[in-house]
Amino acid sequence: MWRDLVLAVGLIGICAGGLALFLKTAEVAGDRRSGVPAAVLVAVAALGVLAVGLVVTRRGRAPVRNRASARPAGLPDDPAPAPDVPDVGAEALDHAAVDADGFEHAVAALCARDGCTAVEVVGGAGDLGADVVAVTLDGRRVVLQCKHYAEDNRVGSQDLQRFGGTCFTIHEADVAVVVTTSSFTAPAAEYAATCGIICVDGEALAAWTDQLTPAPWDALTPDPTAPVA
Repeated sequence: MWRDLVLAVGLIGICAGGLALFLKTAEVAGDRRSGVPAAVLVAVAALGVLAVGLVVTRRGRAPVRNRASARPAGLPDDPAPAPDVPDVGAEALDHAAVDADGFEHAVAALCARDGCTAVEVVGGAGDLGADVVAVTLDGRRVVLQCKHYAEDNRVGSQDLQRFGGTCFTIHEADVAVVVTTSSFTAPAAEYAATCGIICVDGEALAAWTDQLTPAPWDALTPDPTAPVA
């Protein structure tokens, strides 16, 4: 900006100096021929206007740098936001101190603690039975339904049948799990066993939380040390 201003002032000064020199020379020489001084004056003035116009045009065409063009070459693009990783602290795992929505997050935290990736709470209206989804270390997709019930409110066969109708066909689960703070009725447990759904009642949930037992999906992993029948 300052360089352009100095250049414009310099050009105007040159034009003014040339004009003054010409007038002085014409006065000394006594050249009074009509039309010549006027023509020269017009030419000099036109050159001055042209010079200033060129500076202004050059300045107006200066490229405008946006944030992307001003970024130094060689630097990587802004990193993508980090995925939302569930908290796996003791407070996050305390399913006894939460409501139904908090229970889903507590179960998600258990999945993350035990090595699952892509852990996501998806429960809500229209969830079709899936409250938490995750992927185990060996690549299996786990779909969990969470039942935050009082101890005297047992999970019945109707609950299992609704989940059984969507967990494999709709949610494409490799491992389907129903986790509850209460217990399961005998028909519900029987249906789950028939469909291959893992049931985790309140007692098993406490053992899982305290790491006294392996994660539910590990129950489906064959023990390589077990004798072959």
